[in-house]
Amino acid sequence: MTQPTQPLQPPGGDLVLTPPEPVAPVEPERAATLVPLDDEVRADLDRRAASYVDALTSLDTRSPEFLAKVGDIAGLGDTEMRASASSANRMLDRSVAALAGAGGEGAGAQSRVGQGLVELRRTVEDLDPKDLGKVTGRRMLSWLPFGNKLRDFLNRYQSANTNINKIVLSLRSGQDELRRDSTAIQHERTQLWRSMGKLQEYAVLSEALDRALEQRIAEVEARDPEQAQALRADALFPVRQRHQDLLTQLAVCVQGYLALDTIRRNNEELIKGVDRAAVTTVSALRIAVTIAGALANQKQVIEQVNALRGTTENLIAANAEMLSAQSAEIQRIAADPAVGVETLRRSFEQIYQTIDSIDQYKAQAVQNMRSTVDALSSELGRAAGHLERSAARNELEA
Repeated sequence: MTQPTQPLQPPGGDLVLTPPEPVAPVEPERAATLVPLDDEVRADLDRRAASYVDALTSLDTRSPEFLAKVGDIAGLGDTEMRASASSANRMLDRSVAALAGAGGEGAGAQSRVGQGLVELRRTVEDLDPKDLGKVTGRRMLSWLPFGNKLRDFLNRYQSANTNINKIVLSLRSGQDELRRDSTAIQHERTQLWRSMGKLQEYAVLSEALDRALEQRIAEVEARDPEQAQALRADALFPVRQRHQDLLTQLAVCVQGYLALDTIRRNNEELIKGVDRAAVTTVSALRIAVTIAGALANQKQVIEQVNALRGTTENLIAANAEMLSAQSAEIQRIAADPAVGVETLRRSFEQIYQTIDSIDQYKAQAVQNMRSTVDALSSELGRAAGHLERSAARNELEA
Protein backbone atom coordinates (compact mmCIF):
# COMPACT_ATOMS: atom_id res chain seq x y z
CA MET A 1 0.00 0.00 0.00
CA THR A 2 1.31 3.41 -0.94
CA GLN A 3 2.18 5.55 2.04
CA PRO A 4 0.58 9.00 2.14
CA THR A 5 2.88 11.84 1.19
CA GLN A 6 4.04 13.81 4.19
CA PRO A 7 3.82 17.59 3.91
CA LEU A 8 7.13 19.32 3.50
CA GLN A 9 8.35 21.34 6.47
CA PRO A 10 10.59 24.40 6.07
CA PRO A 11 14.10 24.00 7.44
CA GLY A 12 14.92 25.64 10.74
CA GLY A 13 17.27 28.55 10.19
CA ASP A 14 19.48 29.49 7.29
CA LEU A 15 21.40 26.85 5.40
CA VAL A 16 25.02 27.15 6.51
CA LEU A 17 27.47 24.37 5.72
CA THR A 18 30.66 24.81 7.72
CA PRO A 19 33.55 22.61 6.59
CA PRO A 20 35.82 21.41 9.40
CA GLU A 21 39.38 22.59 9.62
CA PRO A 22 41.99 20.32 8.03
CA VAL A 23 43.75 17.91 10.37
CA ALA A 24 47.12 19.25 11.45
CA PRO A 25 50.09 16.90 11.73
CA VAL A 26 50.57 15.53 15.25
CA GLU A 27 54.09 15.43 16.63
CA PRO A 28 55.02 12.35 18.70
CA GLU A 29 55.90 14.50 21.72
CA ARG A 30 52.51 16.21 21.59
CA ALA A 31 50.69 12.90 21.11
CA ALA A 32 51.69 11.84 24.63
CA THR A 33 49.57 14.65 26.09
CA LEU A 34 46.45 14.22 23.94
CA VAL A 35 45.09 11.09 25.67
CA PRO A 36 44.43 11.79 29.36
CA LEU A 37 45.32 9.34 32.13
CA ASP A 38 44.18 9.40 35.73
CA ASP A 39 46.73 10.24 38.39
CA GLU A 40 46.11 6.87 40.04
CA VAL A 41 47.01 5.08 36.81
CA ARG A 42 50.18 7.15 36.45
CA ALA A 43 51.17 6.40 40.05
CA ASP A 44 50.60 2.68 39.46
CA LEU A 45 52.72 2.79 36.31
CA ASP A 46 55.51 4.55 38.21
CA ARG A 47 55.45 1.77 40.82
CA ARG A 48 55.57 -0.92 38.15
CA ALA A 49 58.49 0.84 36.47
CA ALA A 50 60.40 1.09 39.76
CA SER A 51 59.74 -2.58 40.51
CA TYR A 52 60.93 -3.58 37.03
CA VAL A 53 64.12 -1.54 37.36
CA ASP A 54 64.82 -3.03 40.78
CA ALA A 55 64.43 -6.53 39.38
CA LEU A 56 66.53 -5.72 36.29
CA THR A 57 69.42 -4.13 38.15
CA SER A 58 69.56 -7.02 40.57
CA LEU A 59 70.59 -9.31 37.72
CA ASP A 60 74.03 -9.71 36.25
CA THR A 61 74.19 -7.71 33.03
CA ARG A 62 75.96 -10.67 31.38
CA SER A 63 73.42 -13.28 32.44
CA PRO A 64 70.71 -14.76 30.18
CA GLU A 65 68.12 -13.68 32.73
CA PHE A 66 69.17 -10.05 32.25
CA LEU A 67 68.88 -10.34 28.47
CA ALA A 68 65.48 -12.01 28.81
CA LYS A 69 64.32 -9.25 31.15
CA VAL A 70 65.50 -6.60 28.70
CA GLY A 71 63.71 -8.50 25.91
CA ASP A 72 60.42 -7.83 27.65
CA ILE A 73 60.91 -4.15 26.83
CA ALA A 74 61.00 -4.86 23.08
CA GLY A 75 57.50 -6.37 23.23
CA LEU A 76 56.04 -3.60 25.36
CA GLY A 77 52.60 -2.73 23.89
CA ASP A 78 53.29 -4.75 20.75
CA THR A 79 49.74 -6.13 20.49
CA GLU A 80 48.15 -2.69 20.93
CA MET A 81 50.54 -1.17 18.39
CA ARG A 82 49.57 -3.71 15.75
CA ALA A 83 45.85 -3.30 16.47
CA SER A 84 46.03 0.48 16.45
CA ALA A 85 48.19 0.47 13.32
CA SER A 86 45.61 -1.65 11.51
CA SER A 87 42.77 0.59 12.67
CA ALA A 88 44.67 3.78 11.85
CA ASN A 89 45.52 2.48 8.40
CA ARG A 90 41.87 1.68 7.72
CA MET A 91 40.86 5.14 8.85
CA LEU A 92 43.51 6.88 6.80
CA ASP A 93 42.49 4.80 3.79
CA ARG A 94 38.90 5.90 4.39
CA SER A 95 40.00 9.52 4.63
CA VAL A 96 42.06 9.30 1.44
CA ALA A 97 39.16 7.58 -0.36
CA ALA A 98 36.76 10.29 0.79
CA LEU A 99 39.12 13.03 -0.36
CA ALA A 100 39.67 11.25 -3.68
CA GLY A 101 35.90 10.90 -4.12
CA ALA A 102 35.42 14.58 -3.41
CA GLY A 103 38.05 15.30 -6.07
CA GLY A 104 36.26 13.20 -8.67
CA GLU A 105 38.53 10.16 -8.45
CA GLY A 106 36.09 7.94 -6.54
CA ALA A 107 32.46 7.22 -6.08
CA GLY A 108 32.00 7.37 -2.31
CA ALA A 109 28.90 8.57 -0.52
CA GLN A 110 30.32 12.05 -0.09
CA SER A 111 31.16 12.24 -3.78
CA ARG A 112 27.71 11.04 -4.88
CA VAL A 113 25.96 13.44 -2.53
CA GLY A 114 28.15 16.29 -3.73
CA GLN A 115 27.48 15.43 -7.37
CA GLY A 116 23.75 15.14 -6.63
CA LEU A 117 23.73 18.60 -5.02
CA VAL A 118 25.55 20.05 -8.04
CA GLU A 119 23.09 18.40 -10.44
CA LEU A 120 20.14 19.60 -8.37
CA ARG A 121 21.51 23.12 -8.40
CA ARG A 122 21.96 23.06 -12.18
CA THR A 123 18.42 21.78 -12.67
CA VAL A 124 17.00 24.47 -10.39
CA GLU A 125 19.06 27.15 -12.14
CA ASP A 126 17.60 25.98 -15.47
CA LEU A 127 14.14 26.44 -13.96
CA ASP A 128 14.97 29.82 -12.44
CA PRO A 129 12.57 32.41 -14.02
CA LYS A 130 15.11 35.24 -13.80
CA ASP A 131 13.11 37.66 -15.95
CA LEU A 132 9.98 37.12 -13.88
CA GLY A 133 11.74 38.42 -10.80
CA LYS A 134 12.28 41.82 -12.45
CA VAL A 135 8.64 42.67 -13.11
CA THR A 136 5.47 42.81 -11.06
CA GLY A 137 1.82 43.73 -11.46
CA ARG A 138 0.49 44.47 -14.91
CA ARG A 139 3.86 44.04 -16.61
CA MET A 140 4.12 40.50 -15.33
CA LEU A 141 0.51 39.71 -16.17
CA SER A 142 0.91 41.19 -19.64
CA TRP A 143 3.37 38.39 -20.49
CA LEU A 144 0.96 35.59 -19.72
CA PRO A 145 -0.98 34.91 -22.97
CA PHE A 146 0.24 33.34 -26.19
CA GLY A 147 3.25 31.29 -25.07
CA ASN A 148 4.10 33.61 -22.21
CA LYS A 149 7.06 33.09 -19.90
CA LEU A 150 5.06 31.91 -16.92
CA ARG A 151 3.46 29.20 -19.03
CA ASP A 152 6.87 28.24 -20.37
CA PHE A 153 8.07 28.04 -16.76
CA LEU A 154 5.24 25.65 -15.93
CA ASN A 155 6.12 23.51 -18.92
CA ARG A 156 9.80 23.45 -17.94
CA TYR A 157 8.88 22.44 -14.40
CA GLN A 158 6.68 19.60 -15.64
CA SER A 159 9.53 18.38 -17.84
CA ALA A 160 12.15 18.61 -15.07
CA ASN A 161 9.98 17.40 -12.19
CA THR A 162 10.77 13.73 -12.82
CA ASN A 163 14.49 14.45 -12.98
CA ILE A 164 14.30 16.47 -9.77
CA ASN A 165 12.55 13.61 -7.99
CA LYS A 166 15.26 11.20 -9.15
CA ILE A 167 17.97 13.56 -7.92
CA VAL A 168 16.27 13.94 -4.55
CA LEU A 169 15.92 10.15 -4.22
CA SER A 170 19.60 9.77 -5.07
CA LEU A 171 20.47 12.39 -2.46
CA ARG A 172 18.37 10.59 0.14
CA SER A 173 20.10 7.31 -0.71
CA GLY A 174 23.49 8.96 -0.39
CA GLN A 175 22.35 10.53 2.86
CA ASP A 176 21.46 7.11 4.29
CA GLU A 177 24.84 5.81 3.23
CA LEU A 178 26.50 8.77 4.92
CA ARG A 179 24.64 7.95 8.12
CA ARG A 180 25.82 4.34 7.95
CA ASP A 181 29.31 5.55 7.20
CA SER A 182 29.19 7.90 10.19
CA THR A 183 28.03 5.05 12.42
CA ALA A 184 30.93 2.89 11.25
CA ILE A 185 33.32 5.78 11.73
CA GLN A 186 32.08 6.36 15.25
CA HIS A 187 32.61 2.67 16.03
CA GLU A 188 36.14 2.83 14.62
CA ARG A 189 36.86 5.97 16.62
CA THR A 190 35.67 4.25 19.79
CA GLN A 191 37.95 1.27 19.14
CA LEU A 192 40.81 3.55 18.21
CA TRP A 193 40.34 5.62 21.35
CA ARG A 194 40.62 2.48 23.47
CA SER A 195 43.81 1.49 21.67
CA MET A 196 45.15 5.00 22.13
CA GLY A 197 44.42 4.73 25.84
CA LYS A 198 46.42 1.51 26.07
CA LEU A 199 49.25 2.98 24.02
CA GLN A 200 49.25 6.01 26.26
CA GLU A 201 49.64 3.77 29.30
CA TYR A 202 52.58 1.96 27.70
CA ALA A 203 54.10 5.28 26.68
CA VAL A 204 53.81 6.56 30.26
CA LEU A 205 55.23 3.25 31.52
CA SER A 206 58.20 3.48 29.15
CA GLU A 207 58.76 7.07 30.22
CA ALA A 208 58.71 5.98 33.88
CA LEU A 209 61.17 3.19 33.03
CA ASP A 210 63.40 5.77 31.35
CA ARG A 211 63.44 7.97 34.44
CA ALA A 212 63.93 5.08 36.84
CA LEU A 213 66.75 3.56 34.76
CA GLU A 214 68.48 6.88 34.32
CA GLN A 215 68.29 7.49 38.06
CA ARG A 216 69.59 3.98 38.85
CA ILE A 217 72.40 4.31 36.29
CA ALA A 218 73.47 7.53 37.98
CA GLU A 219 73.59 5.70 41.32
CA VAL A 220 75.51 2.73 39.87
CA GLU A 221 77.93 4.95 37.94
CA ALA A 222 79.91 5.83 41.04
CA ARG A 223 80.58 2.30 42.27
CA ASP A 224 80.48 0.21 39.05
CA PRO A 225 81.02 2.14 35.79
CA GLU A 226 81.00 -1.06 33.76
CA GLN A 227 77.56 -2.07 35.01
CA ALA A 228 76.31 1.46 34.45
CA GLN A 229 77.54 1.34 30.86
CA ALA A 230 75.88 -2.05 30.34
CA LEU A 231 72.61 -0.77 31.75
CA ARG A 232 72.83 2.31 29.55
CA ALA A 233 73.56 0.31 26.38
CA ASP A 234 71.46 -2.81 26.95
CA ALA A 235 68.50 -1.46 28.96
CA LEU A 236 68.14 2.32 28.63
CA PHE A 237 68.60 2.29 24.85
CA PRO A 238 65.76 -0.22 24.12
CA VAL A 239 63.52 1.54 26.65
CA ARG A 240 63.94 4.89 24.93
CA GLN A 241 63.66 3.25 21.53
CA ARG A 242 60.40 1.61 22.57
CA HIS A 243 59.20 4.87 24.10
CA GLN A 244 59.87 6.61 20.79
CA ASP A 245 58.07 3.88 18.84
CA LEU A 246 55.06 4.09 21.15
CA LEU A 247 54.86 7.87 20.82
CA THR A 248 55.17 7.62 17.04
CA GLN A 249 52.40 5.03 16.85
CA LEU A 250 50.31 7.10 19.22
CA ALA A 251 50.80 10.14 16.97
CA VAL A 252 49.67 8.09 13.97
CA CYS A 253 46.60 6.96 15.89
CA VAL A 254 45.79 10.51 16.95
CA GLN A 255 46.19 11.63 13.35
CA GLY A 256 43.79 8.91 12.20
CA TYR A 257 41.39 9.70 15.02
CA LEU A 258 41.28 13.38 14.06
CA ALA A 259 40.93 12.45 10.38
CA LEU A 260 37.95 10.29 11.30
CA ASP A 261 36.42 13.20 13.16
CA THR A 262 36.90 15.38 10.07
CA ILE A 263 35.13 12.81 7.89
CA ARG A 264 32.35 12.45 10.45
CA ARG A 265 31.77 16.20 10.60
CA ASN A 266 31.85 16.38 6.81
CA ASN A 267 29.19 13.68 6.73
CA GLU A 268 27.07 15.57 9.26
CA GLU A 269 27.30 18.77 7.22
CA LEU A 270 26.40 16.89 4.04
CA ILE A 271 23.46 15.19 5.77
CA LYS A 272 22.17 18.58 6.92
CA GLY A 273 22.82 19.99 3.47
CA VAL A 274 20.80 17.22 1.82
CA ASP A 275 17.92 17.73 4.26
CA ARG A 276 17.77 21.46 3.77
CA ALA A 277 18.51 21.47 0.05
CA ALA A 278 15.90 18.81 -0.73
CA VAL A 279 13.20 20.36 1.45
CA THR A 280 13.98 23.95 0.46
CA THR A 281 14.38 23.21 -3.24
CA VAL A 282 11.22 21.13 -3.60
CA SER A 283 9.21 23.57 -1.49
CA ALA A 284 10.50 26.58 -3.42
CA LEU A 285 9.74 24.94 -6.77
CA ARG A 286 6.25 23.92 -5.72
CA ILE A 287 5.54 27.39 -4.36
CA ALA A 288 6.86 28.97 -7.56
CA VAL A 289 4.73 26.70 -9.72
CA THR A 290 1.67 27.31 -7.55
CA ILE A 291 2.13 31.07 -7.79
CA ALA A 292 2.72 30.90 -11.53
CA GLY A 293 -0.40 28.79 -12.03
CA ALA A 294 -2.45 31.12 -9.84
CA LEU A 295 -1.20 34.12 -11.81
CA ALA A 296 -2.10 32.41 -15.08
CA ASN A 297 -5.61 31.66 -13.80
CA GLN A 298 -5.97 35.21 -12.50
CA LYS A 299 -4.92 36.57 -15.87
CA GLN A 300 -7.56 34.51 -17.63
CA VAL A 301 -10.23 35.82 -15.27
CA ILE A 302 -8.91 39.37 -15.68
CA GLU A 303 -9.06 39.05 -19.47
CA GLN A 304 -12.67 37.84 -19.30
CA VAL A 305 -13.65 40.58 -16.87
CA ASN A 306 -11.95 43.22 -19.01
CA ALA A 307 -13.65 41.89 -22.14
CA LEU A 308 -17.06 41.92 -20.45
CA ARG A 309 -16.44 45.36 -19.04
CA GLY A 310 -15.33 46.63 -22.45
CA THR A 311 -18.47 45.27 -24.09
CA THR A 312 -20.64 46.84 -21.40
CA GLU A 313 -18.86 50.17 -21.73
CA ASN A 314 -19.26 50.09 -25.50
CA LEU A 315 -23.00 49.41 -25.17
CA ILE A 316 -23.43 52.19 -22.64
CA ALA A 317 -21.43 54.62 -24.79
CA ALA A 318 -23.41 53.70 -27.93
CA ASN A 319 -26.71 54.12 -26.08
CA ALA A 320 -25.62 57.47 -24.72
CA GLU A 321 -24.55 58.62 -28.17
CA MET A 322 -27.85 57.52 -29.72
CA LEU A 323 -29.81 59.13 -26.88
CA SER A 324 -27.99 62.41 -27.37
CA ALA A 325 -28.50 62.44 -31.13
CA GLN A 326 -32.16 61.45 -30.96
CA SER A 327 -32.93 63.91 -28.18
CA ALA A 328 -31.50 66.76 -30.25
CA GLU A 329 -33.51 65.62 -33.27
CA ILE A 330 -36.68 65.36 -31.22
CA GLN A 331 -36.19 68.85 -29.82
CA ARG A 332 -35.57 70.19 -33.31
CA ILE A 333 -38.70 68.47 -34.61
CA ALA A 334 -40.71 69.79 -31.68
CA ALA A 335 -39.57 73.36 -32.36
CA ASP A 336 -40.19 73.25 -36.12
CA PRO A 337 -43.78 73.45 -37.69
CA ALA A 338 -45.36 70.41 -39.29
CA VAL A 339 -44.65 71.86 -42.79
CA GLY A 340 -41.75 74.11 -43.37
CA VAL A 341 -42.35 77.78 -44.20
CA GLU A 342 -40.01 77.62 -47.12
CA THR A 343 -41.84 74.63 -48.48
CA LEU A 344 -45.18 76.45 -48.17
CA ARG A 345 -43.72 79.52 -49.84
CA ARG A 346 -42.43 77.47 -52.75
CA SER A 347 -45.78 75.67 -52.99
CA PHE A 348 -47.70 78.94 -53.17
CA GLU A 349 -45.27 80.31 -55.75
CA GLN A 350 -45.81 77.20 -57.84
CA ILE A 351 -49.60 77.59 -57.49
CA TYR A 352 -49.37 81.22 -58.47
CA GLN A 353 -47.22 80.32 -61.45
CA THR A 354 -49.74 77.66 -62.45
CA ILE A 355 -52.68 80.09 -62.21
CA ASP A 356 -50.74 82.70 -64.17
CA SER A 357 -49.95 80.12 -66.82
CA ILE A 358 -53.61 79.13 -67.04
CA ASP A 359 -54.73 82.78 -67.36
CA GLN A 360 -52.12 83.42 -69.99
CA TYR A 361 -53.22 80.28 -71.82
CA LYS A 362 -56.86 81.30 -71.75
CA ALA A 363 -56.00 84.74 -73.06
CA GLN A 364 -54.05 83.27 -75.92
CA ALA A 365 -56.77 80.62 -76.50
CA VAL A 366 -59.49 83.30 -76.79
CA GLN A 367 -57.58 84.99 -79.56
CA ASN A 368 -56.98 81.70 -81.26
CA MET A 369 -60.63 80.66 -80.86
CA ARG A 370 -61.79 84.01 -82.41
CA SER A 371 -59.57 83.43 -85.40
CA THR A 372 -60.90 79.89 -85.69
CA VAL A 373 -64.54 81.07 -85.49
CA ASP A 374 -63.92 83.72 -88.14
CA ALA A 375 -62.29 81.16 -90.41
CA LEU A 376 -65.14 78.71 -89.92
CA SER A 377 -67.77 81.44 -90.56
CA SER A 378 -66.04 82.44 -93.79
CA GLU A 379 -65.89 78.89 -94.95
CA LEU A 380 -69.52 78.29 -94.04
CA GLY A 381 -70.52 81.38 -96.04
CA ARG A 382 -68.72 80.10 -99.05
CA ALA A 383 -70.26 76.66 -98.64
CA ALA A 384 -73.82 78.03 -98.37
CA GLY A 385 -74.03 78.92 -102.07
CA HIS A 386 -72.88 75.51 -103.04
CA LEU A 387 -75.43 73.90 -100.78
CA GLU A 388 -78.27 75.94 -102.23
CA ARG A 389 -77.40 75.02 -105.83
CA SER A 390 -77.06 71.36 -104.89
CA ALA A 391 -80.48 71.37 -103.26
CA ALA A 392 -82.09 72.98 -106.33
CA ARG A 393 -80.72 70.34 -108.62
CA ASN A 394 -82.01 67.63 -106.42
CA GLU A 395 -85.51 69.09 -106.55
CA LEU A 396 -85.48 69.30 -110.39
CA GLU A 397 -84.43 65.77 -110.80
CA ALA A 398 -87.11 64.59 -108.56
